[in-house]
Amino acid sequence: MSTGILAVWGRAEQQDFRGRVRGTLLGGAIGDALGAGVSALTLEEIRAAHGPDAVTDFVPAHGARGTVTAATQLTLFTVDGLIRAQVRRDTGAWHPPTDVHRAHLRWAATQHDWGPDERREDNGWLAAQEWLYVRRAPTRECLNGLGDDLMGTLDRPKHPAAHDAAALTRSAPFGLLVGWEPQLVFQLAVECAAHTHGHPTALLSAGAFAVVVHGLARGETLDGSVQHALGLLADRPGHEPVTEALRRALGAVRRGIPGPALVESLGATDSAEEVLAVAVYCALVGEDVRQGLRLAVNHGGPSAATGALCGALLGAMHGETALPPAWLAELEGRATLLELADDFAMEMTQGPALHSPATAAPGWLARYPR
Repeated sequence: MSTGILAVWGRAEQQDFRGRVRGTLLGGAIGDALGAGVSALTLEEIRAAHGPDAVTDFVPAHGARGTVTAATQLTLFTVDGLIRAQVRRDTGAWHPPTDVHRAHLRWAATQHDWGPDERREDNGWLAAQEWLYVRRAPTRECLNGLGDDLMGTLDRPKHPAAHDAAALTRSAPFGLLVGWEPQLVFQLAVECAAHTHGHPTALLSAGAFAVVVHGLARGETLDGSVQHALGLLADRPGHEPVTEALRRALGAVRRGIPGPALVESLGATDSAEEVLAVAVYCALVGEDVRQGLRLAVNHGGPSAATGALCGALLGAMHGETALPPAWLAELEGRATLLELADDFAMEMTQGPALHSPATAAPGWLARYPR
């Protein structure tokens, strides 16, 4: 697999990229946490519980404010798998879907183990974070799909009928592979979605979302990034529901003042293409991160999923400094998210200084074992 990786990074480019990686991961987590406490509620129920303006700030979920769901947990392990893939490349082993699958199996262990198992030499740094060893509403498809070592593939995906958004919500990190060609980013996201979800709308929504993030991380516009995703979708069997959902999101921008009714007209179920459409629309019309995310969670659909996707898009577009400080300050796992984001940015921009076929920084291999 040739990736066309960028050979030279200037200092300004490295700083911009790191800001977008941080923005994507932190923004997604903020959106996830903002919607976590109201994901199962209708708009009327949200307003009854939180007032006529609905959710304007973190509300308690899983026992506290600012807590994230399994979507953020899995996103972190996706990043871990992508770093491992780059590190393992020195050994001649180059198959990123396998490395991401192994990372997702490490997430699965956090869902049934009491805490980090120090006997597992391949755990590395992320799986040693004790705060991740909690269940935060993971879907049955994710738990079952990662319940054994067998990896789902496009020929034999896990859960061929599953079309919910759980594979989609962990797919932003693929878009941060800015040195890759968009079609390879799309393909990797699709192959890794098959680890737990096999329905075409789940697979292709994940691929399209990754390509949109990819465009934003490269400094392109959101509209242009969506158009690029539509172009890559066009040749894929079963693309029509995803293509139509994205086109509805673009068209809704011209349909009047943004609000819950417009959001729900794009979809109010947990079907992947509808969740993607809502997130894209809210990111397009939000005047800033705060307004976009409030729009993304105040509706009768799966608020944590739409918030997580919208937050990742806004973070990739604007970088970490655009994120509301008060939400960042209260966000669960912020230190881990930041550290992992910086590790990813460092690996992608300065990997050869950390490891090569002949040598490697021992501290780096302790964090990300080959």
